[in-house]
Order: sequence, then structure tokens, then C-alpha cells
Amino acid sequence: MLHRRHFVCAAGALVLPRWALAQDLENARVLCGFPAGGTTDAVSRRVAEKLRGGYAKIALVENKPGAGGRIAVEELKRSAPDGTSLLLTPTGMITLYPHVYRSLSYGLDDVTPVSTACMVTFALGVGPMVPDSVKNVRDFLAWARANPDKANYGSPGAGSPPHFVGALLSKDSGVALNHVPYRGSAPGIQDLLGGQVAAFTSPLGDYLPHLKAGKLRVLATSAAQRTRFTPDVATYAEQGFKDLVFTEAYAFFLPPKASPDVVQRAAGAIRAAVTAPEVVQAFADLGMEAQASTPAEMSKLVREENAAWGAVIKKVGFKPEA
Repeated sequence: MLHRRHFVCAAGALVLPRWALAQDLENARVLCGFPAGGTTDAVSRRVAEKLRGGYAKIALVENKPGAGGRIAVEELKRSAPDGTSLLLTPTGMITLYPHVYRSLSYGLDDVTPVSTACMVTFALGVGPMVPDSVKNVRDFLAWARANPDKANYGSPGAGSPPHFVGALLSKDSGVALNHVPYRGSAPGIQDLLGGQVAAFTSPLGDYLPHLKAGKLRVLATSAAQRTRFTPDVATYAEQGFKDLVFTEAYAFFLPPKASPDVVQRAAGAIRAAVTAPEVVQAFADLGMEAQASTPAEMSKLVREENAAWGAVIKKVGFKPEA
């Protein structure tokens, strides 16, 4: 989201009555809109492991890949609001997509916000196509202006949050940067490493293994402050781009019309899961910060983020797809 604030939840913010804690569900599923083996799947599985034996006797991840995560959201919309179906998704599938697709089959009111699980920072990475003399965003833009035939950036997909981070950088700098959409981060970063694309915008965690190996450089990160994963890399804002303050939550949602009791019980279970030390470390290994929220905070986040993305889409001049 733009200008993300951190959620601070008191230890007792989601205390549940004893009867609610005692009534474990027989089965629960965590819907994931992306293939097994990816980052969203990894987050889903870490939390599902912790829900098992407490929130539900059996809690399994059910992958519903396709359409950029939309299939899983549609599946949640059709599900019973009894707590047996949860969705773990980057919030952009809920807050950004209404501005990207004209015929989207769901809206903000078709999901019930429960809790964030972790926060993601985006980053601008460059590979061997870009000279070693390019050390920061201003250097990259100067190089791009001097090499318009090479001035491009990839993203995990057209209409994704990283796509619009790059689009906003191009708009605010006045430097034409051609967008090259990929089907996910993995193929795009392989092209970045191979010199087929100059730059790439993606969640920071996607770069970390290659960054440690010295195979690419990260020129900027998108959070309000520098991340602990790349403390020597300045933020976009530090480099003069004050509007490029973006983070995204991976968050849990229930179907529409879930009752307050169901929502609070799920939120309590998720908070317990994402604050477990081993889960915090697992998220850190992915370049993510574990972070839970209350349902009320999540609801506010979704509304604010939806409005913020609308302003970005209008500014960069993106035309919604069918």
C-alpha cells in the first residue's frame, strides 16, 4: 500500500471467549491463488501449519492458480462464511484489481478482511545490461535517458503492483521506461540475470539470493524506511521520489457475510500463527516482515489502499483491461 503505517496490536487485542477457542473446526482450507512453490504458497503453508490442531483439526492449503490470483478470490466469494474457507493473498488482488479489470467478478464487499500476515517491500533491481557505474536510481535514469533502446523494466505481470511502481517512477522522472510484463518474478529475474532486460521491479525477497551472490544490484526499495534486509540501499523517497512509498500486505480474508464471531476467531488464530518465532523467521527468510492486524485495521487498510491505487492508476494513465 502507499504510505503504509505499521499495525500495533496489543497482546490481548484479540482475546476470545473460552467457548470460541474450544470449538475447533473439523476441516479448514487456506485458498492460495498461485502455484505451489511460490512465495504466496510458502506463506500460506506456514500459517496453515499453525492453524492445524487449534483453529481446525485439519487445515490444508488449496492452490487455485490462474488469472493473477483472481480464481482463488472467486472461489472464496462462493464459499460458506463459516470459517472453513480462508484466503491468503497479496492485498493488490483485492484493492488494485478493481482499477485494472473492467469485468472483475468481485469487489471489496465480496470478501471479509481478517488480518495481515506479513508485509512486503518492492525493489528496483538491475542486471549486467546496466553498467557497474550505475549505483542508484538517478544514475539508472540518466543511463536510461542516454540509452532509450535499452530503457526497459520488467515486472511479475501487467497490472501488478510492481508494474505500477515502475510506471510511477517513469512518470515522476519524465524518463520513458518501457514495461516488459512476465508471468511471475522467476522468469523475469532470469532474464534480468541474463541481460535480456535492464531492470526489474519485484518484491525485495525475490532478489535476496542473487544479491548475496553478487549477480545483481538493488538500487532502491519502496518502503518508508530502509529495510533490515538491505540496510545500505536507499529508499525511493530518500532518492527524491517522495510518492514512491509502497508496501503490500499478504493478508487473510473470509467469505462475505462471515459473522463477527467467525472473523474474530480466525483473526486470533492467525495472529498466534504469524507471531510464532519460527514463522517470523520463515517470513524473514523470504524478505518479509511478519505482521498481524485486527479485522478493523484490515478493513481500513483495504479501503484506503483501494483509493490510493485509484489515484496511481489515474496518474500513470493506465487503461483498465477487459
